[in-house]
Amino acid sequence: MNLIPWRNKQREDLVPESPLVTLRTEMDRLFDSFIREPFGAWDWPGFLGGQQGWPAVDVSESEKEILVRAELPGVDPKELDVSVTGNQLILSGEKKEEKETKEQGYYHSEARYGTFRRVIPLPEGADSEKVDAQYAHGVLTLKIAKAPSAAAKRIEIKGV
Repeated sequence: MNLIPWRNKQREDLVPESPLVTLRTEMDRLFDSFIREPFGAWDWPGFLGGQQGWPAVDVSESEKEILVRAELPGVDPKELDVSVTGNQLILSGEKKEEKETKEQGYYHSEARYGTFRRVIPLPEGADSEKVDAQYAHGVLTLKIAKAPSAAAKRIEIKGV
């Protein structure tokens, strides 16, 4: 038994301007993309594995350090893994959230689990040996020191 229904590839008998034909074409495209790449490129809210750019990250740079702030609400700091490899900062971990409500007349239970991994390119001169990490109120703050040789040097311009 086929799981995918038969489709008329040429669609010569259908009117191209029909909204139903457009809907059918879009549905076919959706299912075809799902078969080729299930969950991979889709950005579904609540599904951590499919979210591109989660967690939200702010990166700023000063003369002495690189400051990285990652928003990780509900993530236990024990479930976080932070590493610096070459010129890349790698944030990974797992979010586990369970909610249970027992009231008079009803019971509600909800659980969400998911892993994440975010690779952030670092500018040249980041010192992987001098990283300070702090986690407070769902925000991970990383201060990565810059090597002294990476400091910007002001060059004086001489007039003619």
